[in-house]
Amino acid sequence: PLPQHSCFSFRKLWAFTGPGFLMSIAYLDPGNIESDLQSGAVAGFKLLWVLLLATVIGLLLQRLAARLGVVTGLHLAEVCNRQYQKFPRIILWLMVELAIIGSDMQEVIGSAIAINLLSVGKIPLWGGVLITIADTFVFLFLDKYGLRKLEAFFGLLITIMALTFGYEYITVKPNQEKLLQGLFIPYCRDCGTPQLEQAVGIVGAVIMPHNMYLHSALVKSRQVNRADKREVREANKYFFIESCIALFVSFIINIFVVTVFAEAFFDKTNADVNQVCANSSSPHSSLFPNNNETLEVDIYKGVSVPG
Repeated sequence: PLPQHSCFSFRKLWAFTGPGFLMSIAYLDPGNIESDLQSGAVAGFKLLWVLLLATVIGLLLQRLAARLGVVTGLHLAEVCNRQYQKFPRIILWLMVELAIIGSDMQEVIGSAIAINLLSVGKIPLWGGVLITIADTFVFLFLDKYGLRKLEAFFGLLITIMALTFGYEYITVKPNQEKLLQGLFIPYCRDCGTPQLEQAVGIVGAVIMPHNMYLHSALVKSRQVNRADKREVREANKYFFIESCIALFVSFIINIFVVTVFAEAFFDKTNADVNQVCANSSSPHSSLFPNNNETLEVDIYKGVSVPG
C-alpha cells in the first residue's frame, strides 16, 4: 500500500535531487563570474542586493518551469510549439536561439581563458576553444550512461567551485559589515552609469530564458504518475526544495566572487595592482600599466592577479 502523507522525507528528496543542481550550473558559468568580478571591481559591495533579488526572481521562474514539466509531462519548448501559431512560434525560436548563442559565446571564451591560465599560457585561446568544444561532446557522451551520473558529475563540479572560491573568501577576508549592508540595503550611494550597467549585467547573467527550457525538460527524467494529484504535488514540492538548495549554493558562490573582487579591486588604480603583482613576482604584472588611472578589470586580468 502507498504510504500516508508525510511532511518531509530525505529519501524522497534524494530521489528528486539532480535536475536543480544541473540547472544551477548556469548560475555559475563564466558569464556570471565575469559579471560578479566586474560588479565587485566597479561598485564594490553596493550591488549585492541586485544579485539577491535576481536570484530570488530566478528561483520563482525556475519553479514555474519545473512545475510545467511535472504537471504536463511536456517541456517548455513542446508547450510553446503546441500553443503558438506558426509565425510567433518561429520568432520565439529565433529569439531563444540568439539568447543561447549569446550565452554560449561567454562560456566557450571563458573556458578557453581558464585553460590558458591553468596551462600558464602554453595553450593558446584558440586551443582552449577547441578543447571546450571537445568537452561539450564528452558531456553529451556522459548523458548516455544515465542522467544521474551526469547530475552527480555536475554536483562534484559545483562542490569544487564552492571549496575553491570559499578558500579565496576566507583568505581575502572581505569586510562583513559592508557585505551585509550591500546585501540587504537596496541603495547605491554615489553610483552612476558604470554601476547601472553592472546592475543590468547581473540581472542578465542570472535570469536566462534558455534555462527555463532546460529545467522544464530535466524534471521529466523522474517518473511521476500524473493521474495521481498527490504524487504530482509531492514531486512539485521536492523539486522546489531541491531548486532552493541548488540556487542557495550558487548564490553563496556568487557572493564569494563579488566580495573577493570588491575587496581586492574596488577603488583601486592600475599602479596599486601592478605593485601587488610585482611584490609577488607575478608574470602578469604587464597587464596593469604603472599609472594612476582607475583599474579596468575583466575575467582574464582578474584571475591573473595572485592572492
